[in-house]
Amino acid sequence: MRKIFFLGLDSAPPKIIYENYRIELNNIKEIVEESERYILRTCYPPITIPAWMVMFTGKSPGELGIYGFRHRKIGEIEGDYIVNSSHITYPTLWETLSKKGCNVGVIGVPPTYPPKPVKGFMISDFTTPGPEKNYTWPPWLKKEIEEIFGQYMFDITYRSEDKDGVARDIFNMINQHLELTKYLAGKKIWDLFVYVEIAVDRVHHAFWKYFDEDHPRYTQNERYEKVIPEFYKRLDNWMSEIKNIIPKDAIIIIASDHGIKPMKGAFVMNQWLQEQGYLKLKEKIEKTGVDLKPSMIDWGSTIAWAWGGYYSRIFINLRNREPYGIVKEEEYEDIIKQLKTDLLKIKGPNGEEWNNIVHTPREIYDKVTGDPPDLMVYLDDLSWRPAGTIGWNSLYLPENDRGPDDAEHDWYGIFLIHDPEGTIEKGFKGEIRIENVYQKLLEIICF
Repeated sequence: MRKIFFLGLDSAPPKIIYENYRIELNNIKEIVEESERYILRTCYPPITIPAWMVMFTGKSPGELGIYGFRHRKIGEIEGDYIVNSSHITYPTLWETLSKKGCNVGVIGVPPTYPPKPVKGFMISDFTTPGPEKNYTWPPWLKKEIEEIFGQYMFDITYRSEDKDGVARDIFNMINQHLELTKYLAGKKIWDLFVYVEIAVDRVHHAFWKYFDEDHPRYTQNERYEKVIPEFYKRLDNWMSEIKNIIPKDAIIIIASDHGIKPMKGAFVMNQWLQEQGYLKLKEKIEKTGVDLKPSMIDWGSTIAWAWGGYYSRIFINLRNREPYGIVKEEEYEDIIKQLKTDLLKIKGPNGEEWNNIVHTPREIYDKVTGDPPDLMVYLDDLSWRPAGTIGWNSLYLPENDRGPDDAEHDWYGIFLIHDPEGTIEKGFKGEIRIENVYQKLLEIICF
């Protein structure tokens, strides 16, 4: 097989990579112009986990049984769990290639912690609990990395008022990852090299309102408006360096798992459920921005409650499934129908119409496994973030209830193939669904 170098830029939008919006990316632009390129339509939900695994297995979130970074076990009120590699039961691209005798290198693909054995090497992703854990395959690669590059940075705190500190940490992380990738690409044997960079997503969330002039909260700041352009310039310069390290005939693929867009604000979903009569609390909440705890809920009078996030997951208090369920099975479909009707009617703070998207998992996935919510809700086509906290004096918040955050995820990312041998048909080819990328990659590899 031809050697393939896959660069994953978490949340990179067409606006920057294809249109060079406010940034001139000379090296990446050269690759883009000589590529077969697509607009990537991401999955439901448009979240890092499960999106990358949808791409690298060809399976939907329903088949994977993964509906976000964090999950609750249906039927359990207390506790939740973080998705990890053990929840991925379908073979990934690198596992398939390993079994066929190919050498693979994998860095930072979510979720690959704990790392699974491959024919080659692997460094796990931002879900890794910490550098004290075994995060590499083979295990002894960890020592080699730390002797040369120091303690590995998996992620940073990006929802913070300390913007200078966030910028410093972002550049420290991206620089370490870029240098490490160059080292491994040059020193190790590989046929497929997959490197996904989470710092792209983090810099967007932390600094998008200082960069995007279309942001409703666009803020001019001489220092912070330079962070995203300087970040991409660093990536662009590295692209020239990595091309001199990988084989001259290697196919280069650049992709994102979803895009990015301005966050207009947050909508307090559980308070809305209270107002609509679906959720009842035992007593009035006196504090602002409180996490909804099971002990606060009057389960005998509660029909539904919600999680916040990039989208809202709504759970029905179903009898014989939930510990204190009151909704009878014969009432379930009518309640789902009514809830959907009510959710679709939610409007903006000034009464403006919203493009809300509401569906059950079975309406969108051919197969549903794992611990799915009863309803999946996207507010105003992802422009507003659902907030799960309670105790606010309004249903509409100017920003994320979890800390400073400038951006929401978008449905559209990028996918391009660059072949220096000229065997592909260059140019823009339209839209490709993220579920179909896996088959496209197999076609490129040509077993």
